[in-house]
Amino acid sequence: MAAYGNDLDSRRQVVAAIRSLVAKGLTSGTSGNVSVHCGDGAMLITPTGVAPDRLEPEHIVFMSRDGEWGEDQLAPSSEWHMHADIYRNKAGAEAVVHCHSPYATILACAHKPIPPLHYMLAASGSCEIPLADYATFGTQALSDAALMALDSSLACLLANHGQLATGDNLEDALKLAELVEEIAHWYWGVLAMGAEPKLLSNEQMDEVLTAFATYGQQSK
Repeated sequence: MAAYGNDLDSRRQVVAAIRSLVAKGLTSGTSGNVSVHCGDGAMLITPTGVAPDRLEPEHIVFMSRDGEWGEDQLAPSSEWHMHADIYRNKAGAEAVVHCHSPYATILACAHKPIPPLHYMLAASGSCEIPLADYATFGTQALSDAALMALDSSLACLLANHGQLATGDNLEDALKLAELVEEIAHWYWGVLAMGAEPKLLSNEQMDEVLTAFATYGQQSK
């Protein structure tokens, strides 16, 4: 689990993360936001209305989960409620990435959660990428809807909005956001063919979820 704080390195990581969303085509303009949990009821989050290519470490906002930040700082992302509530309620979440990636947003606008059409979906810790109910951006209602969708998954779609990914560090949250977009593209492609995907069964997905628990380099 990554340890973040109100320091230059953590701020640089947040800047690099939001810029990578743009570089990877996962968001554009000022539509995305990124945060990390600093412990003790605090977080670092991208500010509202600042384009990633103009963002500097000193622009990243250090704030409490209760919505307090210093007068000498920029205003935080309008989605700060959603980030704060995830840290408050979702165990293991240390980083949050929100973006309007194209294919995930298409599905979100169609109100289509992503079903188990590919085994890699298990990287989300679930058998589907759920869909959160629509609510106005920046509201407590949106935060509540996102939390409900994230109850059994590390990522979700936000109806008529975009996608949301979490992780125990920024690298993992970014990788998951990128994977959600990739799987959304596959699903969109199947639907664009006029077909329905041949879904994996619950038993097949459970096997993959179990395998993922010990996949990759494990610490000794």
